[in-house]
Amino acid sequence: MLTSQRKSEILALLKRQGQVEAKALATHYAVSEDTIRRDLREMAAEGLLQRVHGGALLASPAEAGLAERQRIAIPSKAQVAAAATRLIAPGQIVILDGGTTCAELARSLPRDMPLTVVTHSPTIAVALAEHEKIEVVLIGGRLFRHSMVAVGAAALEALSHVRADLYFMGVTGVHAEAGFSTGDYEEAYIKRALSARAAETVVLASNEKLGVASAYKIGDLGMAASLVVDGAPSPELGAALASAGVSVVSQ
Repeated sequence: MLTSQRKSEILALLKRQGQVEAKALATHYAVSEDTIRRDLREMAAEGLLQRVHGGALLASPAEAGLAERQRIAIPSKAQVAAAATRLIAPGQIVILDGGTTCAELARSLPRDMPLTVVTHSPTIAVALAEHEKIEVVLIGGRLFRHSMVAVGAAALEALSHVRADLYFMGVTGVHAEAGFSTGDYEEAYIKRALSARAAETVVLASNEKLGVASAYKIGDLGMAASLVVDGAPSPELGAALASAGVSVVSQ
């Protein structure tokens, strides 16, 4: 079998199962594990998968640049935002993460709902500028351009003074075993800090983020009280969410 054909079959298997094991693949294709590991390394370099110990997980397409991510799953993100809006009560203090799905949520907020929104995203702050009933608290720090959010020590220090009712967290991957993940180390760190400052964490995930993983783990599934999606997760992911006590909210 040609290497390209084997890689295509491995990718198809990943899309069906969500993960593969190097040892099982080596046995199936009658090649060495070193050969399979080389295949996985090359596929990882192409952004097709995320390598883990002993195998690989399907990579998240949500790690693309901001302009490209703004064009991905637009209807899905709009549905997630609409469902998430129903979880917010007037008068609450809400932390809004950065990213395209949270930006959609910001645009979906009713203009007559009194809220305090804390965000480390200048994009979110600008989107809420004309919502006169919403008080916006903007957290500063070093700008991480991929998601247009502030990260670093200054952001973490400012967050230490916040106590919120809800934190709406954006992710690039939701996986039964890998949990919630993102593509940047510092961003994963600040997401954990934001979660610690809220009574409940609500994860927003459009369909392309389900069953995939990125390089940096934010936390286990149990760190969230709810997962807002626009469809049903796979049976495996659904069982893992239920076991972790995470309620699934959809349209």
